[in-house]
Amino acid sequence: MSAAVKYTLGRIGLFVVVVAALWPVDMDIFLKLILALLFSAAVSFFLLKGLRDEMAEEMAAAAERRRVEKERLRTALAGEDQVDGAADDRSADEKG
Repeated sequence: MSAAVKYTLGRIGLFVVVVAALWPVDMDIFLKLILALLFSAAVSFFLLKGLRDEMAEEMAAAAERRRVEKERLRTALAGEDQVDGAADDRSADEKG
């Protein structure tokens, strides 16, 4: 399971726990949900730090893979691979 899915499930789980804790309190449901959202966000900042860091590392690695692949495709589309090969052929012909 990816770190992003784990982090998202953790955030949702914290929200549900806080809503359940606030359920018996006598106040408007909208206010309960807003308080639960704010409180679960604050708690998740501390409790889910490891998952958040893991998710950030996964995202950085994916961005680096995309950057490398994009650069590889650009060089292939620009024909730089063929140009380098043609230059090597020409230099070999001049020597021979």
